[in-house]
Amino acid sequence: MELNDSNLEIALSMLGGRLRLKDTPSIRLVVCGGSALIAMGLVSRITDDVDIVALVDAHQQLISPVPFPGYLEESIKEVAILLNLHEHWLNYAPSSDSGGLFQTGLPEGLLARAHRKDYGSHLTAYFIDRIDQIHFKVYASADSLGVHVDDLILLDPSHQEMENAARWCMTHDPSEGFRMILISMYEQLGYSDVAERL
Repeated sequence: MELNDSNLEIALSMLGGRLRLKDTPSIRLVVCGGSALIAMGLVSRITDDVDIVALVDAHQQLISPVPFPGYLEESIKEVAILLNLHEHWLNYAPSSDSGGLFQTGLPEGLLARAHRKDYGSHLTAYFIDRIDQIHFKVYASADSLGVHVDDLILLDPSHQEMENAARWCMTHDPSEGFRMILISMYEQLGYSDVAERL
């Protein structure tokens, strides 16, 4: 089963319920990608999974999501079985290694902009803001086109937003080759003036 706006809510609510039943510590997830776009009503589509870019600790500080606590992994698998989702329907793929988004640096102010939603007493999701989605989608689109570009177009970023996103992306990959990929992509998407400034 793939996730859409209705069963995404069911899956997260059920996950919160499993954590409550186990009486685990509370979990605070920072959600990016397609599931955050869907949850925020920014796009209408389906997605395969829920991408977690970071966790939030008790002091409201972003921390690495790697690895998930064992009780969270166990609850994710239980929800997968109950809803016929794949085993890793909620995962930390965006921040899974040394080159991940968390490890190489998130946009400044990301958590302050995020939109909080509680799923019971033991699970909170912080869905990243549209601005941060633009940053991540530019970065992902430069790496592999397809759905990332489609999402970016639907977000309808301003030229200044695209320039800010490009400059953030270039802090992750400062190579000349990556800059040229961005320039070419921006020209194709109708942001030639931004491309000239990169």
